[in-house]
Amino acid sequence: MYKSFFKRFLDIMLAAFGLIFLSPVIIVITIILLFVTNGRPFFFQLRPGKDEKIFKLVKFKSMTDKTDTNGELLPYSERITKFGSFIRKYSLDEIPQLFNVLKGDMSLIGPRPLLIKYLPLYNNTQKQRHTVKPGITGWAQINGRNAISWNQKFEYDIHYVNRLNFAMDSKIIYLTMLKVLKKEGVNQQKDIPMEPFNGNN
Repeated sequence: MYKSFFKRFLDIMLAAFGLIFLSPVIIVITIILLFVTNGRPFFFQLRPGKDEKIFKLVKFKSMTDKTDTNGELLPYSERITKFGSFIRKYSLDEIPQLFNVLKGDMSLIGPRPLLIKYLPLYNNTQKQRHTVKPGITGWAQINGRNAISWNQKFEYDIHYVNRLNFAMDSKIIYLTMLKVLKKEGVNQQKDIPMEPFNGNN
């Protein structure tokens, strides 16, 4: 009952409350990013959701679109802005995903939506992460985020999928908030770029 109904109900209620409560923060960040990113405060990217259905994820933009002479994007360290690094450190760049939650593309809690190009690389066990909606935070995020290997990340994702319940979601929300407030774990490791997944990590 929780997985089929109450989880979605809580997603809508909490996402709506979050957007209202954080509206002053959203406005301020948007205004600052209008100047920092030359009028493009949001980052949009297609990601796979539940049952591998593609949706458009939205975040606050933390990097520029600077390219080299060949038209290739510059390395992460050369594109991340000072303000972008700040909002990443405190996970503020994730706030717009509350709109994805309201729309139904995402849940507050679930495996993070990864890149479309990774879909053919998953083994049958790893594919199970797409049997639930992706989340803004999840079991892997409170257990190391980008500081752990891809295999460990997927193990945490599947652990969540197999044990999804209200108690586990409540624990993840609590620990996420605790880590953000303490400025440890989730928010520090979030600013570490993850190595690309190649199917053998």
